Amino acid sequence: MASLSAALRLALFVAWTLALLPPYLVALALRLYYRRIAMLYWTVVRRFVLRARLEVRGSLTTDRPLLLVSNHASYVDIATLGGMIPGCFVSKAEVRSWPGIGFLAIIARTVFVDRKASSTARQRDEIAERLRVGEPLILFPEGTSSDGNRVLPFRTPLFNTAEKPVDGRYPAVQPMAITYTLRGGLPMGFAGRPTYAWYGDMELVPHLWDLLRAGPFTVDVEFLPPVTVEAFGNRKALARHCETEIRAAVNRATSGRLELEPPATVPVEAPAEAAA
Repeated sequence: MASLSAALRLALFVAWTLALLPPYLVALALRLYYRRIAMLYWTVVRRFVLRARLEVRGSLTTDRPLLLVSNHASYVDIATLGGMIPGCFVSKAEVRSWPGIGFLAIIARTVFVDRKASSTARQRDEIAERLRVGEPLILFPEGTSSDGNRVLPFRTPLFNTAEKPVDGRYPAVQPMAITYTLRGGLPMGFAGRPTYAWYGDMELVPHLWDLLRAGPFTVDVEFLPPVTVEAFGNRKALARHCETEIRAAVNRATSGRLELEPPATVPVEAPAEAAA
């Protein structure tokens, strides 16, 4: 029965992607409402294909320009955050060549970066231009995905962007933590998270199949207070602050020591300057 359900939801994913692709490409060409279509696409994928329930603490800041900094454990992160935030991802350059995923990343206007020091300035300028037009960017500074139980050390070069004023203002940098907490309503536990976290040398297709067969689960997202580099003096101190805050939030979620308050609702609508 689990295999049949997984197969039907995989077919739903293919059908949904093919159905939304033409209107999305038209909207993208016209620069009208394409972000809203993308958010709708990822929301349906998360809820009905992956069957991931969402719990949110805090809220997405309205500050612009905005760089969002998150830990990273799985492709599920993309569906989760893509449905909540009217912005684009920053991804390693290799993703561009991945079958299927690379195509989706390209049409989603992902900013691709590589590890060459010679490319850092060019990549920083591209990110700065996106920020200048009011487009929030989502960065995974660990540089790779983890097993979901921990936060890996942050790489600091792309925090250079936060040191460069955009139209006279330093970008707001908002840390956020994403954690897989429950499976079928019960605590997932240390050993259960690799079912949902995709990392190391795991193959994508077998992992996705196992995830689809595993049943509903809960994703916890905590938005933390935004900061700017001015409060820390340099990008390295800023990166350490974000890493510390995100690690503490993930530890709270994995241990069940969450704040005793109802989950907040993150606005789905983009700010006026970013809604088109």
